[in-house]
Amino acid sequence: MSKNIILSNQEIEHTIKRIAYQIYETFVDEDEIVIAGITSNGFTFAKKITEVLKNISTLKISLCEVQINKVNPEFSIHTSMTKEQYANKGLVLVDDVLNSGTTLIYAVRHFLDVPLKKFKTAVLVDRNHKKYPVKADFKGISLSTSSLEHVQVVFDENGNNYAYLS
Repeated sequence: MSKNIILSNQEIEHTIKRIAYQIYETFVDEDEIVIAGITSNGFTFAKKITEVLKNISTLKISLCEVQINKVNPEFSIHTSMTKEQYANKGLVLVDDVLNSGTTLIYAVRHFLDVPLKKFKTAVLVDRNHKKYPVKADFKGISLSTSSLEHVQVVFDENGNNYAYLS
C-alpha cells in the first residue's frame, strides 16, 4: 500500500502555530481555557497546540486528556480533569483526523454535561465524510477523499511528524 504524504513535518508545525493563533484570537477575552485532546494522536496534537499557546498568549491554559473508545465511542468517556475543573471555562476539543465525526460527536456530548463559556473543536485533517452534524472550528487541511482511502497522522518521538493518505 503506497503512502501519499499530505502534510510534512514543517507543514504540521505551521498548522499548529496557525491554529494556536486562531484559538487565542477566539478566546482572547477569557482568563483561562482548556485544551482537551482525544487520546493518542489527538492528545499529542493538543499538547503541541498548548505549547504554542503558552508562548504567544497570557491565557491560563489547562491540558486535558479525553479517553474514548474510538471503536465504541458510546462507552464511558473519561477525562484527566474533573467536570468542576473545566466548568464555566472556554474549551477546545482536539483530535487529529475528523473522518465520520463519530468520535468527535460523542466527545462533544460528554462536555455538554457542564456549562462552558465557549466550546470549539480543532482537527489537523478534516476528511469530509461525516455521518454526524459536527464540524471543526479550526482545521489544518480539508480533504475530499474516497471512503476506501485512509488518513494517518504520525507524531514520532524524534519530531518527525507527517500525515499521509493510503
